[in-house]
Amino acid sequence: MGLKLSIAKQFLRCGIHAINTTLFYITSGVHHALNPDPYRGVFGSDGEKYARDVQDLIEFGTSGHVAAFMSEAIQGVGGIVELAPCYLPAVYSSIKKAGGLCIADEVQSGFARTGSHFWGFEIQGVVPDIVTMAKGIGNGIPLGALVTTPEIGEVLTRRSYFNTFGGNPVCTAAGLAVLKVIEKEKLQENAFVVGSHLKERLTALKNKYELIGDVRGRGLMLGVELVTDRQLKTPAKAETLHVMDQMKDLGVLIGKGGYYGNVFRITPPLCFTKDDADFLVDVMDYTLGKI
Repeated sequence: MGLKLSIAKQFLRCGIHAINTTLFYITSGVHHALNPDPYRGVFGSDGEKYARDVQDLIEFGTSGHVAAFMSEAIQGVGGIVELAPCYLPAVYSSIKKAGGLCIADEVQSGFARTGSHFWGFEIQGVVPDIVTMAKGIGNGIPLGALVTTPEIGEVLTRRSYFNTFGGNPVCTAAGLAVLKVIEKEKLQENAFVVGSHLKERLTALKNKYELIGDVRGRGLMLGVELVTDRQLKTPAKAETLHVMDQMKDLGVLIGKGGYYGNVFRITPPLCFTKDDADFLVDVMDYTLGKI
């Protein structure tokens, strides 16, 4: 919906969606704001300065009226980057004043994964106009959804909208079952408890190995960034691939992401246990110790 509106107005997007170092090309009419990355960003953890960049984009890069602003609360493929504090409240305020909608991408951070909250955007204390969701909503079943207000949804009645697979009863039944299991098995609480334990252990590894530049994220959405120089934050690309391969041989599959492809993306199932977490860290510890 936001992309359709952007035909007549400007569309703003925060962050990156990267595979290794390849960025997806976005057509004209879309502006990319500075990435509010506390670790690598130009303003560190100062969310209000990043938000000012969005305001500058509106004032000097658009007509003053925008269609929408879209962002993840914790960037997934971008390297498990949790947005700088106070960023979204300030940005949402600027977007609203410019007549735009605020869109939250919860494909990866939604459905209790952060532990502390059910939705990632809640971390920043904002309420978006549109929320996009997928992946965790179906636990492997192909399912995606968009939630919005009645006022915004009414726009679709003015045009002919068609979706071949929309409203699939089998997939929606699976989505309902997932919600019931999350509640019944208290998986949000588990994500918080196990995720906190896992992050604590990963932080201990950071204190042990200079190769680890940063440990970040929350719940069961964590990132470990490898660098060859902590001061310069030089991406340890080769070392990341080596550790990944060695961990795979020892029984742990772990993904990577980030602009430079040097961040371990740790996003296990929400039923992950402390024993599972300890095994993961022990294997990583053993592998890093061999470098």
